[in-house]
Amino acid sequence: MQDPIGIPACFSSNDRQQFADDPSATITRSGQSAFMSTYRARISDQCRLITVAWCKNMLLHGLSISVDGLNGDAHFHSCKIELKPWYFWRKNGSKRFHLTLDGGASKAVDVFWDLRCAKFNGETEPVSDYYVAVVCDEEVVLLVGDLKMDAYRKTKCRPSLTDPVLISRKEHIFGKNKFVTRVKFHEKEPKSHQILIECRARVSAAATKGGLEPEMEMEIRVDGNVAVNVRNLQWKFRGNESVQVSKYKVEVYWDVHDWLFSPGLRHGLFIFKPVLHSSNSPPSATFSSSSTPLSSQSGSSLGSGDYGHSLGFSEFCLFLYAWKIE
Repeated sequence: MQDPIGIPACFSSNDRQQFADDPSATITRSGQSAFMSTYRARISDQCRLITVAWCKNMLLHGLSISVDGLNGDAHFHSCKIELKPWYFWRKNGSKRFHLTLDGGASKAVDVFWDLRCAKFNGETEPVSDYYVAVVCDEEVVLLVGDLKMDAYRKTKCRPSLTDPVLISRKEHIFGKNKFVTRVKFHEKEPKSHQILIECRARVSAAATKGGLEPEMEMEIRVDGNVAVNVRNLQWKFRGNESVQVSKYKVEVYWDVHDWLFSPGLRHGLFIFKPVLHSSNSPPSATFSSSSTPLSSQSGSSLGSGDYGHSLGFSEFCLFLYAWKIE
């Protein structure tokens, strides 16, 4: 499951080049955790994707804002803010970059942030008391954080007439047997849901008596309740199930082949895709152990754009990369 992993370049240019050469090696060397949220927003009457990425390793803590190019062009525009724990750094401020528009013209984009009172609670991204705002044409086209009124006062700009939409979130987390994260399947949910993934060896009396290897088992809990339980994981390392979370139906996909069969530090991929409405029909895609890796199927099988809506899928999708440390 060697898919390209979009780790943002929050650190040095050397880290960026190392990641381009070998993404897995870069993760191993830096021990970097990353949380990336991608929004669809309207900038200067054009629909663009804006990615807000928080990165952290043993030495540095960083924030990166990037805007994709025209028509899905690989070229993107970005600014980087380094939160250095033992140096003086600007806990509030602004940066500017220029965005290329149709016809070759450019437009100034300003990024404002205030992290002076931000509470991280040991996490990579703050949980409260902060804001990060992206401004263009005197409009706040994207605003994250809870200090919204402070952001509007600082930028002296009005909110965008078109609300940005969170379309995906990618998280890279590390653990031995347990991996925990929190997520809202809809932006207007009052609180986030806790997701816990645990992989363990299940020793049975028959296996012990027969001198057999213990059976691998995986469990996914949502808000403390068992949502998915997979036994004989060595045979069912790829698959999907539909689960109910509050009032939402959520499709859960997993691919943990590399946990079981690849040496060194490797990741398992989990995808959580909320469904807009319940359906009596079976899931549109089923992944078995003999199928190709989930990473190569997700773009076409999980539903995107009009096709995804026709299947009843929400736009939002959580991609969780769980790095297993031995």
